[in-house]
Amino acid sequence: MTLQINSQFDSGNISVQSIEVEANGDHRVKLTINLDRQSEFLQWFHFEASGLSGERVCFSIENAGDTTYPEGWKDFNVVCSSNCLEWQRLPSEYDGQSLSWTVATASNVMRFAYFAPYSLERQAEFLGAVSDHAGVSYLSLGQTLDGRQLPYLVIDEHPDDEREAHFPIWVVARQHPGESMASWWIEGWLDRLLDEDDATSRALRRKAVIHVMPNMNPDGSFRGHLRTNAAGANLNREWAAPSMENSPEVYLTRNQMDKTGVHLALDIHGDEALPYNFIAGTEGVPGWDAQKDQQLVNFKHTVAALNPDFQTVHGYPRNKPDSANLTFCSNQLANRFNCLAMTLEMPFKDTKDTPRPKVGWSPDRCQRLGATFVDAVYLTLTDNLISA
Repeated sequence: MTLQINSQFDSGNISVQSIEVEANGDHRVKLTINLDRQSEFLQWFHFEASGLSGERVCFSIENAGDTTYPEGWKDFNVVCSSNCLEWQRLPSEYDGQSLSWTVATASNVMRFAYFAPYSLERQAEFLGAVSDHAGVSYLSLGQTLDGRQLPYLVIDEHPDDEREAHFPIWVVARQHPGESMASWWIEGWLDRLLDEDDATSRALRRKAVIHVMPNMNPDGSFRGHLRTNAAGANLNREWAAPSMENSPEVYLTRNQMDKTGVHLALDIHGDEALPYNFIAGTEGVPGWDAQKDQQLVNFKHTVAALNPDFQTVHGYPRNKPDSANLTFCSNQLANRFNCLAMTLEMPFKDTKDTPRPKVGWSPDRCQRLGATFVDAVYLTLTDNLISA
């Protein structure tokens, strides 16, 4: 069977430069990653290779050194699967320009990706199942530029006169569509949050109305973009002045937040270069004070105590006072609602402190970290965070 490369599917992104058969019978496939539409960003890739059975094939992404975050390829191992259900890592090499890996497999078809993909089909199935739970409303805030619905969940199972409190909690994921780990995190968060046998989850639902944007960028997700929507807009730079023409996803979401208020916000992301899970805070917003700072620090230390895959030593530098970029989601929300707002960053690579080389940072580990945040959010609302 002839070796073929295909990326014409949900989240696919690759171009074939050449497929050569060497003298020893090995195949060499040279590839390049495509730019996000109307954008300078390129990093995400996802493609299928068929006709592999019994062949030794060397793949190389020739423009890895020209991508947006070339430092992301250091110590990075490609994600692969023969069934799109179980994803593992393949040893990969980066020479400063090309990223390469070799396979010799009995499987005829394999998928390769920057991180385990999360399809819109899986999203629809999962959200449909979630909506069967009591108190869960599965809604749409409107349409994207490509005409897709913008999914929105509200978890509000107690009438006002029976609720212990009314804390509006917002969780936002996939502003950057190539950061598919955010969708796996959302699965873990919602599965735990809606578990009727989990006392912490039940207690949290009594205290809060929880709003979830499971995929802020379905157009970019389907198109195989790294960071932008159909118009080439980086949604996490649109929060100060969003528009229906350029960033309807942010415009519609921020308007809904204005209606509900925000007491605590989590924005879920992935970082290309750093092999750690960490939280970036909003200490640079106007009005930041010692009390907010201590709450942020305590939140991070609480998550680290609950899940060793999370840590507090490595991450982005703290923002200087009054230096926050209010076009960022977390900064805008912290300033707009005077609330605790945070950005969770997860790695595309393995975690350096808690490595699992066979799978690296994986869907399962994302889900488990999402489940951990149920405890941390509940402890925040009850003022029982671990003091650092």
